[in-house]
Amino acid sequence: MGKSSTYTSKIPGPDGRFRYDAEETAIWCELYSRQMEKLGDFACLSYLAGQEKLGFSPNSVPQVSEIDQRLNALTGAGVKPVAAIIPQAEFSGLLSERRFPVATFIRRREHIDYIEEPDIFHEVFGHCPMLTDPAFCVFMKHFGGLAQEVPKKHVLRLYRLWWFTVEFGLIREDGALKAFGAGIMSSPSEVDHAKCGTADVLPFDLMTIFRTAYRIDILQPVYFVINSFDELAASLDENIPELLDRARDMGDLPPRFDIAA
Repeated sequence: MGKSSTYTSKIPGPDGRFRYDAEETAIWCELYSRQMEKLGDFACLSYLAGQEKLGFSPNSVPQVSEIDQRLNALTGAGVKPVAAIIPQAEFSGLLSERRFPVATFIRRREHIDYIEEPDIFHEVFGHCPMLTDPAFCVFMKHFGGLAQEVPKKHVLRLYRLWWFTVEFGLIREDGALKAFGAGIMSSPSEVDHAKCGTADVLPFDLMTIFRTAYRIDILQPVYFVINSFDELAASLDENIPELLDRARDMGDLPPRFDIAA
């Protein structure tokens, strides 16, 4: 959001479908197969169920229109194809309508292990399975509305909550840590990092999250763990503007990364 990109989103054909050539399809297949093997039993139940409901496979890049139809029937959520990077206000507006923006390009082979901007593999493989979970969709819709309502000075701080949950969240299921954040699900290095136990793992707490800075270009030094997606959705019933004011007044916690790097 708000940055330039070296990638250009695809233009759909007259039938609304996006065309992916043999190399792009091969990249999808390699990413999908590698990531499913790495995730193993580390993916949460809602994510795995979502994968099955959406019918993903390594054989072809999913079509945004088909995902949109299936999600609408399942949870009333949906997806919208967008340019590679869109303004924060547009992003928040789509979330408030239960629609997730999807960049339609796929990374080039030289970026197969890491790409800073989100591509269709991150958006679809990483995010879309969770949109089949009703409580997760409630959180997304409410979050998008809050992002439109809070004072501009608080927007970036509010988006820390998005980062540490939707992008890099963990959940405890039957006593075991499982992943649901798209930044983990779609990144081989982040899966390994999250599973190996070297990062700090903290219980979900809004004030701590609002006071925790992050960097997008490193493996995450800290993860937060929810107990359920109902808990995540209910967290936004708190007086979020007041918590954001308090977090700003208290200041950020010491960073867990090298600021100068």
